[in-house]
Amino acid sequence: MSVPAAPHDAAPPGQPKKAATAAWIGSALEYYDFFIYGSAAALIFPKVFFDESDPATATLLSLATFGVAYAARPVGALFLGHFGDRVGRKKIMVFTLILMGVSTFLIGCLPTRAQVGTLAPVLLVLCRVLQGISAAGEQASANSMTLEHAPPHRRGFFTSFTLSGTQGGQLLATLVFLPIAALPEDQLLAWGWRVPFWLSIGVAVVGYVIRRKLEETPAFARQATSEGVVKLPLAVLLREHWADVLRVVAGALVASVSTIFTVWALAYATSDSVGMSRSSMLWVGALANLVALAAIPLWATLSDRIGRRPVFLVGAAGSAGAMFLYLWAISTGSYPLTLVLGIVAFGVVYSAANGVWPSFYGEMFSTRVRLSGMAIGTQIGFAVAGFAVTFAARIAGPDGDDWSAVALFTAALCVPPVVAALSARETAKVPTEELGERTRPEAARRETETVTA
Repeated sequence: MSVPAAPHDAAPPGQPKKAATAAWIGSALEYYDFFIYGSAAALIFPKVFFDESDPATATLLSLATFGVAYAARPVGALFLGHFGDRVGRKKIMVFTLILMGVSTFLIGCLPTRAQVGTLAPVLLVLCRVLQGISAAGEQASANSMTLEHAPPHRRGFFTSFTLSGTQGGQLLATLVFLPIAALPEDQLLAWGWRVPFWLSIGVAVVGYVIRRKLEETPAFARQATSEGVVKLPLAVLLREHWADVLRVVAGALVASVSTIFTVWALAYATSDSVGMSRSSMLWVGALANLVALAAIPLWATLSDRIGRRPVFLVGAAGSAGAMFLYLWAISTGSYPLTLVLGIVAFGVVYSAANGVWPSFYGEMFSTRVRLSGMAIGTQIGFAVAGFAVTFAARIAGPDGDDWSAVALFTAALCVPPVVAALSARETAKVPTEELGERTRPEAARRETETVTA
């Protein structure tokens, strides 16, 4: 297999910015699609796809379908990580974009429970699984692409564009849902909820055009022409980087803060026990994500100066306390307090961990297994984070209003990321070509398990 080599170690002029832009737009689409599902699962799907005679169970089942995509993500990570380290970052980025766009559009076309009975939720879960497989490869491939194109002293900043895109997609999803949520109930349930899913096709086309013109990274091209690409990335990963994979799994649990904030807190705030309106709570998410768009690159730039570990620790440990305050604010019924603490918790504090993990995790691995390591490690952790919403719905009790139990549960899920960061190496100042090399035994370096390019 032949892969064109870069003429020198540095990325061609303009490529770091192009890679960051491609990562931003692709991630925005991926997570626009992913989070319109989250909003719909909290507000719409219990009434459209499940039995309305038991609202509590319908909501629980609907939130469980949100977690199904996270369960599919580790499986997708195995395949997409393998091929990403074999054929390159660019091809996986294009594939995941197309798969997410198509599966999201199809959700908007699904028949309801009233039309086809139990087949409706089955088809919903199938489309959700395809979304999960797509998301499994999206962030890992985009992070690898931007990290390997970035100047060594600005890897944190450039890789943060992937997560800025994630927040941009979440913001876009919220803004699209605001007018939809304001529709009369009959129109909302009849056709209105479908519109955000159909709109994903337009963003997919734009993302495809940009990603198709992107060049492969110099690091991957150099790896392919010197040592050759790895024949079995998973075997090398588990032998040489198993400890870092475990760190990434533990660190990725911090994503539970995002899913609890985005889905469970939204369902709780708009429930009968609190009574806030759908539109007002969607604005909390929109403004928090708007602040996050600015906070993420700032935290990432700080990590380029002082290191990944301290910034990540601020985000992981701080989120435990900030989310407790946010859920308490919702319980008081005070919208101004909820708005302020929501912005602080999600827009500022959580952004510290969210902005730095793309570089922090990616720098743990060498080029030949970077995409596999990031994909598998993050997606296992994200799978737990996805079902955190379902667990939260159960922990909240039969009335769904035990916010303190959910806050403690969220705080507990922030402990493993803190431990992972404390045990990790600091890599912010390590040259790109040396990342992950200290974990490779000399015997492994001489093994002939690579395929010559």
